[in-house]
Amino acid sequence: MSIDYATLEALRSHHPAWRLLRSDHAALVVSFLNRVFIAPNVRVMAAADLAEALDDTLFALRERLGQDVFPRPALEYLNEWASPERAWLRKYYGPGSDEPLFDLTPAAEKAIAWLGTLTERAFVGTESRLLTLFDLLRQMSVGAEADPDKRIAELRRHRDEIDAQIARIESGDVVLLDDAALRDRFQQFMQLARELLTDFREVEENFRQLDRRARERIALWEGGKGALLELIMGERDAISDSDQGKSFRAFWDFLMSSRRQEELSELLERVLALTPIAELNPDPRTRRVHYDWLEAGEHTQRTVAQLSQQLRRFLDDQAWLENRRIMDILRGIEARALALRDAPPSAEAMSIAGLSADIELPLERPLYTPSVKPVIADIALESGDAELDAAALYAQVVVDRAQLAHNIRHALHARAQVTLHEIVQTRPLAHGLAELVAYLQLGSETFKTAVDEGTTDVIAWQSTGRDGIETTRQARLPRIIFMR
Repeated sequence: MSIDYATLEALRSHHPAWRLLRSDHAALVVSFLNRVFIAPNVRVMAAADLAEALDDTLFALRERLGQDVFPRPALEYLNEWASPERAWLRKYYGPGSDEPLFDLTPAAEKAIAWLGTLTERAFVGTESRLLTLFDLLRQMSVGAEADPDKRIAELRRHRDEIDAQIARIESGDVVLLDDAALRDRFQQFMQLARELLTDFREVEENFRQLDRRARERIALWEGGKGALLELIMGERDAISDSDQGKSFRAFWDFLMSSRRQEELSELLERVLALTPIAELNPDPRTRRVHYDWLEAGEHTQRTVAQLSQQLRRFLDDQAWLENRRIMDILRGIEARALALRDAPPSAEAMSIAGLSADIELPLERPLYTPSVKPVIADIALESGDAELDAAALYAQVVVDRAQLAHNIRHALHARAQVTLHEIVQTRPLAHGLAELVAYLQLGSETFKTAVDEGTTDVIAWQSTGRDGIETTRQARLPRIIFMR
């Protein structure tokens, strides 16, 4: 991009990221969106939940800065941030739902990421980035070399270096990275991991723009169905075959490998256990950053799937139009028959099969069921001073079935089948027997399961009694296997 006056003036006037940095409420918008969307890696949030979170934030700010600060309701601020003039949030409706959803736009995420680089860093590493640059140049040079002899010579040189390293280690000369080098490389890893999550929203936005153009073409198309399908599929192939589409497809294929996922998990556990890395107090979500990549990639894949849904709707509309044309032909036949009524043909014109009566018995109809109307007593409420124990309000046990289903799907990402005992070992039961029963209900209602009657699994959980003492409880049941 050319950094000249005209380009910068156009960006200052029209780019949402620049408008966010110029906004009087930039501190509120950036801090809130970073806490709600970016920090927990949330891709989509319902309007009611987002408004409730913003209400809590505004209440805390008013308590500290005064009641005149941010006087409008939270939903008004969200709608303003999602307006075309701001474009910091994307407001849309999901399929089969009338509740609006909100998602962060790529422009807003870019502005938030840039603001994060302004803070002073206690440690700035350069060695790992220089090594990465050399490695990238070496990959490009070797990957673009068409001469087999030169490529073989480069591979042999690389093999000799590895053999020399093995010989030094066998002789007792083991060279370890010092603390500074470890921190340098870990800092670069975290930066690239955050940038990768940021890029996912931009890739998803590009596919969404393709979907929007397809909808516009379908709405305004007046030609034949085949030509429109060819045009839309050509645009989709152009995106898939572009550099961005090829890179995303290669990334997705690499990350979907169960062996790669296990390798990433082992490497993260090993690196985070190092003392110099632990002293940096890394974000706890770093252990599952590759699963955050998977969730972000799934959203992008669902956006691409919307193109196929739109094409199916187009074909359904075309089928309805063709059915209407058939009805018009039938009406023309009826009109012609009515015209021949006064002058019937001498020969037989049409034969109709014998008619049969539809028998409907009276007892097949349901009996009348009167509706029950509740009777509300008109009692005046009186204030009282009774002291009640409110602990029962906070002792309710709520089992989140959606989270349990997410746990099962997460376990099936890497394997074709997984047992209930393995899931519970990875994510222990928080609500005891109630949560175990919820897992069994999901196995019978949502997922495909199998039961191994010959094998018995023992599932244990911690339970706290009324006296505050924790005890271990166990349940013995046949092995439950969830299958992909």
